[in-house]
Amino acid sequence: MGRSVMNPLTKLNMKQQLILLFLLMVSPVFLLHWYGNLKAEDLLKNQVTNAYAELIKQNHALINRDIDTIDKVTATIIQHPSTQKLVPSGAEAVIERVRKYDAVDKLLASLSIPVNGGEAVYYSLYVYDPEDYYFFAPKRQVLQTGVYFFNDSTKPEWFDEAVSHKGSGYMELIDGNKNLSRVQTLAFIRAVNNTGNGDRIIGVLVATNMEKKVREALHSVSLPQGHLMMFTDWTGRILTSTQPELAGTIAEMPPEASVDIDHASSGTIEAMTKDSIYIVNYSRVMNQRLIYQIPVGSLLKQQNELKRVIQFITIAYMLLGSIFLLYFWRSLMTPLQKLAQFVRKYEPGRLVPETPSRRRHDEVGVLMAAMYDMARRLNALIHYKYHMDLKQKESQLQLLYQQINPHLLYNTLESIYWKSTLEGNTESAEMIKELSKLMKIGLSRGRELIRLEEELEHAGAYVNLQQKRYSYEFKVIWRVQDAAKGIRIPKITLQPLIENAIIHGVKLMGDDGEIMITAAVEGERVTIKVEDNGYKQADIENMERLLYEEEADHTLGYGIRNIHQRIQLHFGHSYGLSYRRREEVGTAAILVLPATYEDPLPGTES
Repeated sequence: MGRSVMNPLTKLNMKQQLILLFLLMVSPVFLLHWYGNLKAEDLLKNQVTNAYAELIKQNHALINRDIDTIDKVTATIIQHPSTQKLVPSGAEAVIERVRKYDAVDKLLASLSIPVNGGEAVYYSLYVYDPEDYYFFAPKRQVLQTGVYFFNDSTKPEWFDEAVSHKGSGYMELIDGNKNLSRVQTLAFIRAVNNTGNGDRIIGVLVATNMEKKVREALHSVSLPQGHLMMFTDWTGRILTSTQPELAGTIAEMPPEASVDIDHASSGTIEAMTKDSIYIVNYSRVMNQRLIYQIPVGSLLKQQNELKRVIQFITIAYMLLGSIFLLYFWRSLMTPLQKLAQFVRKYEPGRLVPETPSRRRHDEVGVLMAAMYDMARRLNALIHYKYHMDLKQKESQLQLLYQQINPHLLYNTLESIYWKSTLEGNTESAEMIKELSKLMKIGLSRGRELIRLEEELEHAGAYVNLQQKRYSYEFKVIWRVQDAAKGIRIPKITLQPLIENAIIHGVKLMGDDGEIMITAAVEGERVTIKVEDNGYKQADIENMERLLYEEEADHTLGYGIRNIHQRIQLHFGHSYGLSYRRREEVGTAAILVLPATYEDPLPGTES
């Protein structure tokens, strides 16, 4: 079966999971808010740009219509007989020249009046008179309209350029007269040709105050607050604007809103920057451009109001969510945190405090009450088991040692030994002496753990007694490290193992039989082995079941189970007895004990 996929949320505590849940609930609102605003802004910009692109065409057409009207008026003035007769000549009488001057002057004045309440356009005619035939006429422009004569020294700076246009009108910023002051004005300039002699130039007709006429057309369009409208020539110089102070400067435009002055004819360009929207309508025929600069902030003002309402709703939603989060945190998570803290710190047997939130009847209250009650019941069971284990150990130890003969029997054997010695029964005396050693080690002054050296003496006495009693000829080899002789071992441990090795191993082998007892310290453990080379194959599986299973057949031998249980009672379940077959032949009983000492190790005393 494949391994199940681990839920990554289990790596977070409940507090982190709850915060993550809150963020997952709030994040979509912010994402929708951000995405909606972004798309709404783009949509609004595109729609507004398209609308203003149509509007700028109409606005430019309106300006061109006004310019066309001025052009027609200038054509009327040029073709008027009075204007065509105004050719400086010394052959005429002065009075005749005065009449001609007065007729043209009145003509210009009659046309320089406001129409339909709009701004007036003032017409002036500048005539080249190097011989000063019209000496009686003003040499300087005093009024905003009239006829003015000049010579080479007083020729206006724009005169030659006007002549170069060969009768075509154009827009230009020039210095005009207003209230006896020279001010900059936007003028429509057109050279006046003699209709009778096309090669001869009578003068230049100038229509001033055109900036106000153009501004009337600009102000007829309603744009958002902070907008800027600019009417420029083909090179980008501002002729007039909704901000009059910009006249004469070069319009600042982004590269994407620039016009290819060499190849463009007419059309509309739309460009957007971070702060503004630019819409440019241009005409190569008129050599003009009309530019709208619309601030994005002003355009999106109403949308910003809606955004603020949405932001307010979002903040209110977050605050409400935070209040609910705090409420559920205090109501749900705080008790669970206390419960988790109790579970982490709880150790079996320690005093359990009073159950918190006892008055709660919901699932959290039931869980906490059940957990604390379970801990108390567990403590009671631990204390009960502890006392029962103590009683069981005491009973087992008493049962394990109940076969030990009383001290009186040991004293009696000592008396028999001395009596047999005095009567000359040496062999019987030696056997009684060995039996006395067995009793002496078995009693051990009431100690349950003795030194391995004492246990070896007890085992040696048993071996000697058996060899003399049955005339056994097997060999016994003792290989015990000096460092191991001081370790503690339950008494009467080796004797049952040696007895099994004799009875089930070497008893019938004569002098070929061999029993080897070894003991070695290995770190913090001591390994003791009782090995025989018996020819009979031992049933290791049954012996292991006898050692470790409660329901094993004890008729197979109670002694080795006795040894195994006593070792574990004293030292724990990491130690005990085990059996294995030897590689050559025979059986090995292996004891593993902790290296604990009753007395200092040999050689460590000073």
